[in-house]
Amino acid sequence: MYKCNSRRLQDSIEQFSQFGATINGGVTRLSLSNEDVLARDYFCKCCEELGMEIKVDDMANIYALLPGKKEVPPIVMGSHLDSVEKGGKFDGVLGVLTALEAIRTLKDNDVELDVPLMIVNFTNEEGARFDPAMMSSGVIASKFEKDKMLQSVDKNGITFEAALQASGYEGDQQHRLKEALAYIELHIEQGPVLEAKQLEIGVVQGVLGMVCYEITITGESNHAGTTPMSMRKDPMIVASKTMSSIHEQLRKIDEQLVFTFGRMNVFPNIHTVIPNKVTFTIDSRHQKPEVMQRVEEILNALPTEDMGCRIQPVKLWGRDTVMFDTKICDEIEMSCQRFGYSAHRMFSGAGHDAQYIASIIPSAMIFVPSIKGKSHCEEEETAFEDCAKGADVLLETVLTMQTKYSMGASYSVN
Repeated sequence: MYKCNSRRLQDSIEQFSQFGATINGGVTRLSLSNEDVLARDYFCKCCEELGMEIKVDDMANIYALLPGKKEVPPIVMGSHLDSVEKGGKFDGVLGVLTALEAIRTLKDNDVELDVPLMIVNFTNEEGARFDPAMMSSGVIASKFEKDKMLQSVDKNGITFEAALQASGYEGDQQHRLKEALAYIELHIEQGPVLEAKQLEIGVVQGVLGMVCYEITITGESNHAGTTPMSMRKDPMIVASKTMSSIHEQLRKIDEQLVFTFGRMNVFPNIHTVIPNKVTFTIDSRHQKPEVMQRVEEILNALPTEDMGCRIQPVKLWGRDTVMFDTKICDEIEMSCQRFGYSAHRMFSGAGHDAQYIASIIPSAMIFVPSIKGKSHCEEEETAFEDCAKGADVLLETVLTMQTKYSMGASYSVN
C-alpha cells in the first residue's frame, strides 16, 4: 500500500485557495471567471509536469490522462474547481487535488500501471454563475441540451457561451468523456454525520432523490392601516399557515426525510401594503421513491383556497435517487479496512457530477468529514489529516481496481 504525501496535499489545497481568495479565508471562484481560468491553468501545469496528456472538450471540461501499459479505457478521478460565491477552499477542488496527489504518489514510487488513469475537472458544477448546477457533466450524460446551456446567463448578462469562448478553454466535442472503467469522486461530506459519529471515511452509495416545488399564494393588496382584518385576503398569513401544515405533515413521514423552505418572495414587498402574492419553495429529499411520492401527494393535495386566497403548487424539478456501483463501493470500504480507517456507508443529500456520470460510467464517491458540517461558506473546513486519509483510500481503491480489471473484473452502470 502507498500513502500519499499529506504535507504536499496541504500545500496544494492552500495554493489553489489563492485563486479567488476572500478576506475571510474562503474562496470565490465562479465558473469560467478569471479566477477559475487561473486555477485551470495551474492545474494543467501540474498535470503536464507529471507527464500527463491534457485534452479539453466543448464544455471546457479538462481531462488529464496518465497512459497505462495497455490501451484500455481509463479509471477516472476528479471533481470540479469552481466554487460558490464566498465558499470554502475544499468543496469540489479537493476531489481534483486528491486525484493529483494520487498520481504524484505513483510517480514518487515509480509505479507503472496497466490501466490508464485520468483526472477530470468538470465545468460549472456549482451552478453559482450559470444555471443549472452540474451543467457540463449533465451535457455529457445527455441530461441537458448543450444549445440551451450555452444560452444560460449570469447576473451580468454574460452567456455561458460568451464566457466559454473568452476563457480559452473551449475544446472539441470529440474529447468528451465517453468510455471509462470507473469514475470515483472524492468530496467533503458537506454535512455533520461523519464528524458526529467520529468516522473517517464515507462510502457513498448514491445521491438522494429530491423534488422542489414552488407554492404561490394569491390574495389582494390593500392599505395596511385602513383595511379591517376580517375583510382582508392576505396571502402572507395563508403562506404561514400552509408552511406550518406542510411541516407537520412531512415530519411524520420518515425521520430520514429532509425538507427545506428555502426561498420566499413577497409582492409588492412594502411594509404599508397588504401583499397580493407570496411564493415560497419547498425542497425535499429521501432515498426511497415511495417516500418522495408521499411528499408529492401531500403537496398536490393542498387546499386550492384559504381565507379568500388561491393556493397553487407547481413542481419546479426533481430527480430520482441515483445508486452508485456496489462493487466500487465495496472496493472503497476494503481500502479503508487495509489502512485501518473507519468507514460508514451513506447517501449524499447534495448533488454531484457523479450522479450524472453514473448513468454512463460505473461510479462511486468517497466522503471525508466536514468540521461542524459547514460547506458553501467561508467557514468550511476539513482537517488536512482527513484529506490525506481520503487520498490514501482513493489511491488504494484505484490500484486495487486496475489489478482486478487486469484479471477480468468489471463494473456496471446502475
